[in-house]
Amino acid sequence: MRKLVDKTLVVASHNAGKIREIRDLIGPLGFQAKSAADLNFVEPEETGTTFEENATIKALASARASGLPALSDDSGLAIDALGGAPGVYTANWAEREDGSRDFAMAMEKVEQELKEKGAMAPEERTARFVSVLCLAWPDGHVELFRGEVEGQVVWPPRGTSGFGYDPVFQPEGYATTFGEMSAEEKHGWKPGDATALSHRARAFKLFAETCLGA
Repeated sequence: MRKLVDKTLVVASHNAGKIREIRDLIGPLGFQAKSAADLNFVEPEETGTTFEENATIKALASARASGLPALSDDSGLAIDALGGAPGVYTANWAEREDGSRDFAMAMEKVEQELKEKGAMAPEERTARFVSVLCLAWPDGHVELFRGEVEGQVVWPPRGTSGFGYDPVFQPEGYATTFGEMSAEEKHGWKPGDATALSHRARAFKLFAETCLGA
């Protein structure tokens, strides 16, 4: 495993919610971070069929464009009753014809798909959020870290915190959705902690322990 020595990196994302969460997680570790959006980088086409492939595409594009290490996240919601969908296409389910993203629409689509499958009881609506972080260097070296959190899809959506599908995802062992949690509650991790709650925090914990010694 290659250690990250630089304290400046690029967050390889144009997603405002994702950028905010990654900055929240790396901030306490003393990092300075600019995003691909800040730098006006063109979004690479995500042609992979796995979270790992798409995370790598995004991180390498930003690392090579900036000459700095880049950290990307590819994440999604995998619902058992839907055969793992939307999975790597989680963001695509929110896309409108004009190219904008509407996650209220996406959550309604999820609910409609579950209704069509007859999956209405909590035990029939099991799901997991998956996050794969990729740390890439300009020379092409990459490190990958995967985090998952089990839970269930609830309806109607609850809470206005977080982003994406957070208001319909209730993690296992909790009575609240990610949309009802503060950032601190959702992540449940900071350097030195033994546990993490969210999929992104679990992946980030592996990244910090492996590449930073945190």
